[in-house]
Amino acid sequence: MSFKSAIKATPLLGRLLTGRREPKLVDSGPYWEARYRTGGNSGAGSYSRLAEFKAEVLNRFVDENGIASVVEFGSGDGAQLTLANYRDYVCIDVSETAVELCRAKFAGTGYKFLHQSEVPPDIQAELALSLDVIYHLVEDQVFESYMRSLFDAAARYAIIYASNHDAIGASHVRHRKFSTWVERNRPEFELIETIPNRYPFDPADPDNSSFADFYIYRRH
Repeated sequence: MSFKSAIKATPLLGRLLTGRREPKLVDSGPYWEARYRTGGNSGAGSYSRLAEFKAEVLNRFVDENGIASVVEFGSGDGAQLTLANYRDYVCIDVSETAVELCRAKFAGTGYKFLHQSEVPPDIQAELALSLDVIYHLVEDQVFESYMRSLFDAAARYAIIYASNHDAIGASHVRHRKFSTWVERNRPEFELIETIPNRYPFDPADPDNSSFADFYIYRRH
């Protein structure tokens, strides 16, 4: 095996030999609360052409399947939601600041926003959504709890928009092959469609491209 091949095949060896270190991951909850409290937003994926692409896919799915109720796990700053056409909508977020921002922004719409500490254990809707969230769940126990809550809440469908491979990214990014978790833990759900991103990730244009695709699951 060549030197380059050994490094590629053994990531730890490569880091030791090249001096490259994986970024230190931050705790996801405190990170997002601090980000919103200091004026940060949900990131490039909730704005511009990426947001329009996501809204196009989701609004079409809701319309074609007669979805009457939606629960979303991770509302963020609500930028993506401004493009949505939902009837009955509830959203849950780990950040109290984000929840308050969305309550103010969508006052009078009938949409409901809950901090994760306020969520009843039996919450459910026809469609459960996870958009640009899973790769931000850097802690294993947080990921596990989140996935169980997401699929418990999905009466008919669950839609995930995320990357689907294992890798460490930035300090607040941990890519996960979540489809393996679903196969092992929720066999009552079938992956019925995958929709590739219209704007696949381009390192030269990270604010207008994404490594996330749509994964649509249906309960048997």
